[in-house]
Amino acid sequence: MTSLDKPSATDPQDSQQDAKTVTEAALFEAFGGVRGMVETVLPGLLFVMIYTINKDLHSSALAALGLSLVLVVVRLVRKDTAKHAFSGVFGVAVGVAFSMLTGNAKDFYLPGMLYGVGLGFAYIVSTLVGYPLVGLILGPVFKENLSWRTRNPGRKAAYAKSSWAWGLIFLAKYAILFPIYWWGDTSQLGWVLIALKLPPMLLAIYFTWVFLSKAPPPIDVFAEMEAEEAAEAARKQEARGEA
Repeated sequence: MTSLDKPSATDPQDSQQDAKTVTEAALFEAFGGVRGMVETVLPGLLFVMIYTINKDLHSSALAALGLSLVLVVVRLVRKDTAKHAFSGVFGVAVGVAFSMLTGNAKDFYLPGMLYGVGLGFAYIVSTLVGYPLVGLILGPVFKENLSWRTRNPGRKAAYAKSSWAWGLIFLAKYAILFPIYWWGDTSQLGWVLIALKLPPMLLAIYFTWVFLSKAPPPIDVFAEMEAEEAAEAARKQEARGEA
């Protein structure tokens, strides 16, 4: 049994606890866990620390990029999942390239901020059109794919609430950051961004955990397909035996 396989339970309290445990495991898997979250903070933290000290864009940017590459190499050497670290390298590389191109150190953060705003709107728009983004992200993790859209309305509602939470929290975060980008200096922006890096995400994950732990259990479409294949094989075997 894996961390995402839900055991059967006859006691409603046990079932509720199982749902919370399964949901917690899925969220950690989807968002990289504590280590993945910390790795998203470190390059930006190094950038703002160095820039605050020497005000040199090049050394700050290259140090941040170097650290993100080291994090990927460490994961590869340890044979850990590296998708979050690779996405971090890409984000840092885009920030470095953009700031070098404009010569403005604050622009190191601009691509990530624009991405965050776009993601916030994506959570909201996807919910309005009936495909809440949290469901698209977590559906494969729960082995339910898109079954929640047509076969599990309670779960679809939980994904919709979660996506609204993510969208509104992201937009509120960047409503704070963009005025600092426009009127503050690089160090101010960097330190505020670091301070707001994890708390909004943890808050959104908490809301997602609350909504999903109270929702109906996921429909394991992979198990259904395996059961259908097994039944079909048994029917064929029975037909050959009668022949």
